Amino acid sequence: MRGMLKRIGWELWLPIVVIVAWWVLSSGSQSFYFPPLSKIFQSFHQDWLFAHVPTDLWPSLRRLLAGFFIGTALGIVIGLILGVVRPLEVAVTPITEFFRAMPSAAILPIMVLLFGLGVEMKVAIIAFVTFFPVLLNTIDGVRALDPLLGDVAKGYRIRFMDRMLYMYLPAASPQLFAGARVAVSMSVIAMTVSEMVGTPGGMGYFVLDAQRGYAIPSMWSGIIALGILGYVLNKLFLLIENRVLSWHRGMTALQG
Repeated sequence: MRGMLKRIGWELWLPIVVIVAWWVLSSGSQSFYFPPLSKIFQSFHQDWLFAHVPTDLWPSLRRLLAGFFIGTALGIVIGLILGVVRPLEVAVTPITEFFRAMPSAAILPIMVLLFGLGVEMKVAIIAFVTFFPVLLNTIDGVRALDPLLGDVAKGYRIRFMDRMLYMYLPAASPQLFAGARVAVSMSVIAMTVSEMVGTPGGMGYFVLDAQRGYAIPSMWSGIIALGILGYVLNKLFLLIENRVLSWHRGMTALQG
C-alpha cells in the first residue's frame, strides 16, 4: 500500500505543480484567447460535470471503442497470418508501409467518400489508425517465436488453428499489447479529427464549435476533457494489460 501511494505521488506531483503555476500565472490574464485557469475550470464544471456527457462524451466513447476493437481484431488476425506466412508478409509490406505512414487527417476525405459524414466514417477512421500498430507489433511478436517450436508443432501435426491460438498468439501477446497501447492514444486523436467534420456531436465537434462561437473557456475545457479521457483510457488499458500478461511477467521473473 505504501509503495502504491509513493508511486501515485511521483506520478502526480509534476501535474499538480503545472496546474498551480498555470493558475497563479493566469489569474490576472486579460487575454481573450488565454483566459484565467479559474474561468476554464468553471466552464469545465458547467460543460463536463455533466451537461455534455450524454450528448458528447458518451457518443465519442462509443465510437472510439467500436473503432478500436474493430481495428485491433483485424490487426491481430491479419498479423498472425502474415507473421506465420512469410512470403505473404513480404508481398504486402510495401502496401502496409504506405498506409501506415498516412496520417488520419489525410485519409479523412477518402473515408467521407466511402462512408459519408455519419458515424460509420468516424468509426472507420478510428479503426484505420488502430489497425496498423497492432498489425505490425503482432507480426514482430510472431517472428520472435523460436522457429524450432514451429518445426516441432508441424512435426507433431498440430492443427494450424491450434498453433495460432495456443502458440503464436501467446508468444505475440506482449508486443501485441504494446501496439494496442500506442493505438489507444492514436484512436483518441482520430476520434477528435473525425468529429470535427460531418454530423454534429462528439467531443471533437464540441471543441471546434466552441472555437467557432468564440466560447474560448469552453474550448479549453473541451481540450482538457480530451486529455483526461486519453489519460484514463491509457490507465485502464494498463490495468487490463497487467492482468492479461501476468503469466508473461511471472515467466520473465523466473528466467531472470
